[in-house]
Amino acid sequence: MGHINLTSPKQRTNPTRKWQLLDFISMVFFAIVILFFLLIFTPLGDSLAASGTQALIRSNAADPKQRHGLVALIESGKHPAIESCVTEAVDYMPCEDPTRNSQLSREMNYYRERHCPAPEETPVCLIPPPKGYHVPIQWPESLHKIWHENMPYNKLADRKGHQGWMKKDGPYFIFPGGGTMFPDGATQYIAKLKQYIPISGGALRTALDMGCGVASFGGHLLEDNILTLSFAPRDSHKSQIQFALERGIPAFVLMLGTRRLPFPASSFDLIHCSRCLIPFTAYNATYFMEVDRLLRPGGYLVISGPPVQWAKQDKEWADLQAVARALCYELIVVDGNTVIWKKPVGESCLQTQNELGLQLCDESDDPSSAWYVKLKKCVSQTSAINGEIAVGAIPKWPQRLKQAPSRATLIKNGNDVFEADTHRWERRILYYKNSLNLKLGTPAVRNVMDMNAFFGGFAAALTSDPLWVMNVVADRKPSTLGVIYDRGLIGVYHDWCEPFSSYPRTYDFIHVVSIESLIKDPFTGKNRCNLVDVLLEMDRLLRPEGTVLVRDSPEFIAKIDRISSSLRWKSTIHDKEPESQGRDRILVATKTYWALP
Repeated sequence: MGHINLTSPKQRTNPTRKWQLLDFISMVFFAIVILFFLLIFTPLGDSLAASGTQALIRSNAADPKQRHGLVALIESGKHPAIESCVTEAVDYMPCEDPTRNSQLSREMNYYRERHCPAPEETPVCLIPPPKGYHVPIQWPESLHKIWHENMPYNKLADRKGHQGWMKKDGPYFIFPGGGTMFPDGATQYIAKLKQYIPISGGALRTALDMGCGVASFGGHLLEDNILTLSFAPRDSHKSQIQFALERGIPAFVLMLGTRRLPFPASSFDLIHCSRCLIPFTAYNATYFMEVDRLLRPGGYLVISGPPVQWAKQDKEWADLQAVARALCYELIVVDGNTVIWKKPVGESCLQTQNELGLQLCDESDDPSSAWYVKLKKCVSQTSAINGEIAVGAIPKWPQRLKQAPSRATLIKNGNDVFEADTHRWERRILYYKNSLNLKLGTPAVRNVMDMNAFFGGFAAALTSDPLWVMNVVADRKPSTLGVIYDRGLIGVYHDWCEPFSSYPRTYDFIHVVSIESLIKDPFTGKNRCNLVDVLLEMDRLLRPEGTVLVRDSPEFIAKIDRISSSLRWKSTIHDKEPESQGRDRILVATKTYWALP
């Protein structure tokens, strides 16, 4: 019996055409599969998504004339509630725009640094929360668990879950405390470091964690009263720093690229890199010299992971050791893939042990100048900082908090001003808590920002509360950030005419004294930027149901109060505490919890 042939006579005479069609269908199918994997499992998908998001956000900004008119209406109090940004803008960071940055040079990771849009290019709209957003879980439970829907990005959990970074567990992300170099947990890793470093006891207080992952290292160092500022760039994982801040751990979006990091010299007692993949010896060891600028004399540097005794990285490891020797660092230990060095207190040995020809920076260089300052291929001179700043020379924690450090004398009558500022903020915080019905001191407030910190007196008066404060010192004001670090607190330089390098919804409480002084040019008396843009940025950073406290002149408080209704804030105005001099008034505002329909 013959087989039945289901093809037409025409098809039987043209087998080539049949296979061409099948090949085309197969090719399309495999192309779709490959594209799917590229979009899901590589940074390309994030880049494309981010590009689309940024385009949608920019479409929300009117042309300059229309924008100016809209801002004027908002400032006058004659504009209703500002409209929400597009749904895709939930994680918008103006200065970390993948579309803009992708056009820039890759050299020394320049494209991953801050690059802010002009004010007229920024949208006048409110960043919405993601669908299903919850008020964050409170500290200390948040160290181990956060709501999944607040940042529903599974990529990091999928890629790093086996290393103990984080895992999805029902409606939560949970954080076992692990990392790439410490998959068994940060607690065990820190216990190992304690064999070589005086982590307990108060000798060390401020730490910097570079390329921090989800910041479990810094989170668990809090048990030893070490306050760690963790940083990483905006990345393809959606996103390390966002997870860290949601957990209630001090963190900041930052890239070590072509510029100095925005901290003063000799800020950190401990600097840590766990598989941060920073090429410390590249570009004539420029990155190592930047770490050296930031590390306090007598402080400790820990590098865990490549190139420390790492396979096929013998040259890189040898170069790293050579740079450390040239800078006279004391080798404490090499334990597996972890090396620990101690920075010398003086600079006298640099000339005698310098096998690489490294040079000291010129005496005219200010090692604490670090706002948009290019990295320098020279070793910063700690002798340029007057007084005792070395680990062991400054008081231990918590005594260092209230003792005027030598850097306070950088301003006239610095020691007296320091004492007066400390006592003033103790009185003010007591009044704020007792009379203004604030949530300070309760588990509802964990992440706090002081936008105009001066000596850090506001933060110092809150150290007994379960919170941390990001102290911001304006780059145009006296450089008092070094004093803040000498006290055992943390902070950054910033200019509030630009957006801050953090994700939306990352602070529970934002405090500022004299916004006017942050935006006004002290020489011309004119505003360098618009108050509305500064308040929009504060709203972007603030969590739903978070609090803003502004202390300013009656005229400026009235102006902010007019604008607050457009921001959907509920505000009240209060008198200052009875003991205070001056005309200050206080505005307290709560960001209402709203969502897109």
